Amino acid sequence: MFPLSRTRRTLLALSVSLPLSWATTGLALAQDKYPSKPVTVVVPQAAGGANDTIARVIAQKLSEQLGQAFVVDNRTGAGGNVGTVAAARAKADGYTVMITADSSLVINPSLYKNTGFDPLKDFEPVGTLATAGYVLVANPTFPAKNTAELIALAKQQPGKINIGSAGNGTLNHLIGEMLSKATDIEMVHVPYKGASAAVTDLVAGQVQVSVQSLPSSIAFIRSGKIKVLGVVNPKRLPALPDAPTIGETVKGFGATPWYGLFAPAGTPKHIVAQLNAEIAKALDSKEVQERLAGVGCEPYKSSPEQFASLIREDLPRWAKIVKASGATID
Repeated sequence: MFPLSRTRRTLLALSVSLPLSWATTGLALAQDKYPSKPVTVVVPQAAGGANDTIARVIAQKLSEQLGQAFVVDNRTGAGGNVGTVAAARAKADGYTVMITADSSLVINPSLYKNTGFDPLKDFEPVGTLATAGYVLVANPTFPAKNTAELIALAKQQPGKINIGSAGNGTLNHLIGEMLSKATDIEMVHVPYKGASAAVTDLVAGQVQVSVQSLPSSIAFIRSGKIKVLGVVNPKRLPALPDAPTIGETVKGFGATPWYGLFAPAGTPKHIVAQLNAEIAKALDSKEVQERLAGVGCEPYKSSPEQFASLIREDLPRWAKIVKASGATID
């Protein structure tokens, strides 16, 4: 036998090593595939409210699109701070994300002395998901039929009307405080552990009025178990076209709550980009649009950069509103 030339030995070595190299590359690609296991979706608000409803619609669709379960994990407490802190401290690998209302990120820092997180430094904004309708509602037996009549009644009976909310520091609570401040009325705040508990007691007559999201209240409105006094949003809602806005009575009053998806700071950019693309795809789905519309919500898409800009704009805006309302929580 003739000895192998150096060239032939090199080629033979390459022919042996290439399959191993391809296998190694394939394994690396498989390990890099995202998601390769279930993803936890932290929701800092209780089940039954707007954020929880939106989160479950989006989580289900992402599970279908990506072939891995997106599991909603409600972590309530301190107006959303408990769940928000938990999400901020989670491992930044894309397997823990958060879907939350704007109140947790851009309102709580002005309400609480210490939230335990930094809204700008502790999160990667992935993208907005939806806006929701909010309404001022009352028990059917409550004498007032609209916002103007509520204001008049509250001025006649200061401190006699109970207003329920989803808890101290929640958007429901703050909007009620804003209304009281804007109209110079006094109502007694009754905090509950979540929107569903508040609306249940409203139906039972334990409290007279409440600020509620449409996802948590629309079934009770349609069944006549509670009535709408006014719409919080600046414009009338497609789901309730005949219900006037509070702003039609109280000039300049109004808010449009948004909901968004966040990842812990340091989450790889390609995962953030992939999640943003997937939620955009989900929001383009007719099924998701119909499910959101059914509970009084509208899809709201943005890029991570646009979302980050929105947060930077909303922080000082809400700080002024909170200061003007006089609402504070220790």
